[in-house]
Amino acid sequence: MIHSHRTRLPYSSWTWASVWLSALSVAWLAGCSDRPLADATAPVAAPRPSATPASAPPHSGDPAPVDTATPAATAGTTAASPSAVEPAQDSQREPLYVGWPQPVLTLFITGQQHGYIEPCGCSGLTNQKGGLVRRYACKRQLEQQGWEVVALDVGSQVRRFGRQAEIKFQMTAEGLKKMKYRAIGFGPDDLRLSAGELVAITAEDGTASSPFVCANAAIIDRELTPRHHVIEAAGKKIGVTAVLGTEELAQITSDEIIKQPPADALREVWPELEKQACDLYVLLAHASLGESAELAQKFPHFHVVVTAGGAGEPTYEAEKIAGTRGVLVQVGTKGMYAGVIGLFDDPAQPLRYQRVPLDDRFPDSPEMLQLLASYQDQLKAAGLEGLGIKPIPHPTERKFVGSEACLDCHEAEYKIWEKTTHAHALETLIHPGERSEIPRHFDPECISCHVIGWNPQKYFPYVSGYLGVDQTPLMHHVGCENCHGPGSAHVEAENAGAPAETLNQLREEAQLPLPEAEKKCMECHDLDNSPEFHEPGAFDRYWKKIDH
Repeated sequence: MIHSHRTRLPYSSWTWASVWLSALSVAWLAGCSDRPLADATAPVAAPRPSATPASAPPHSGDPAPVDTATPAATAGTTAASPSAVEPAQDSQREPLYVGWPQPVLTLFITGQQHGYIEPCGCSGLTNQKGGLVRRYACKRQLEQQGWEVVALDVGSQVRRFGRQAEIKFQMTAEGLKKMKYRAIGFGPDDLRLSAGELVAITAEDGTASSPFVCANAAIIDRELTPRHHVIEAAGKKIGVTAVLGTEELAQITSDEIIKQPPADALREVWPELEKQACDLYVLLAHASLGESAELAQKFPHFHVVVTAGGAGEPTYEAEKIAGTRGVLVQVGTKGMYAGVIGLFDDPAQPLRYQRVPLDDRFPDSPEMLQLLASYQDQLKAAGLEGLGIKPIPHPTERKFVGSEACLDCHEAEYKIWEKTTHAHALETLIHPGERSEIPRHFDPECISCHVIGWNPQKYFPYVSGYLGVDQTPLMHHVGCENCHGPGSAHVEAENAGAPAETLNQLREEAQLPLPEAEKKCMECHDLDNSPEFHEPGAFDRYWKKIDH
């Protein structure tokens, strides 16, 4: 059950916080870093060795599991405990929740999806983390073990604005509601979308409470966005509120978004939350690490502060926030991880935390696959024009002519290209090798790196570039002009027998020295789509496959 700020609840007859605080006075959340958080941007101390069995070494690139139990508390306890969760895993991955007894309550923490509704799959789904399909499977796995799970998201579902971002936000919100998220904050890009669309997706509809919540930003009318929620689960009450940080608020320029400094908003909201006499208080802070810690210190009654601050992966352990009762938990970026916080009626150890990589140990959720298919269907129905995408002139004002136009003069190079995967790039969207039931060739964010004549990072076509499978057959796949630029002037000059000076100039312009080629490749083979491309010596290995 979710109660908005307009609902008053009776005082709880048993206050979990008293157990929490008494435990903290004895031993601060054993296993969490005890380094003061005066500088929240300081590096996190390396995690202590985990109880990972020798037969299960950590996956390369992933940390050992975070077991916030003390060594004494875990002695003699193994993942085979009847109450422990045992997700599908192999010897190359860290085991999860080692030695955890069944929690009284579990917080499932996510955020910063930032538009990555699923891994792109370009480098193989086994090599990528994240996505709603795995997230749902991870949460469901906990529930199937009999754990009471409360899902919270700090926000930032999209990273751009426009019609495609609106559709993605709508589909993500539908997915989070299907997963029964109890509180969802906003990120700054979320609130740059159309106010009308946002209200339709996030406002309470009279039949169900909206999980969306924010103390210091509201869409059109303050009454349309609850400032806090009180969630009842496992016989406990959890008070949750969310804020956008100062810098994040500054990114929102729409007059239809009502804004308030985060500290001012929390001064108003905290007394209302305190009246609810909750067992646990959670702050979802879409703010920098420093501001998240500062807000926690100004309002020291929050037990858990979830922050969207930090770059890359979340820290191995929850961190104590100096001068408060709380811990700081990062969500990381691109929705690649979930944070699982187990809460226990154990004065010696009331909390255990583990960051969970959403990798392929978690099977695809059929419900979320259906959602992704619906998302792609909506993109198809809208078409490029319906998504507000129109071709613009290339900066050179030249046009694209397609790879076949190069064949007469560059037959040897063309024959090499035909044997590369570049020559079949569009086909991998029409008939993906993985999740093949969901084609991607109507998705501008995918098209841009699989056809000729698009800006690979900004997802729009140039005049004469690819517009559709049937409309522009000569622009299929990744061809010569993806690297060498639009070839109209070069082809016209060669066919017309232009003066030698003109021909030499155009030929020189078409050349791409290898150092520049590597940078050009990375426009599509970026860290999101091809992380292995950025390893030392990777370009040389890849170049050998297409050397022409």
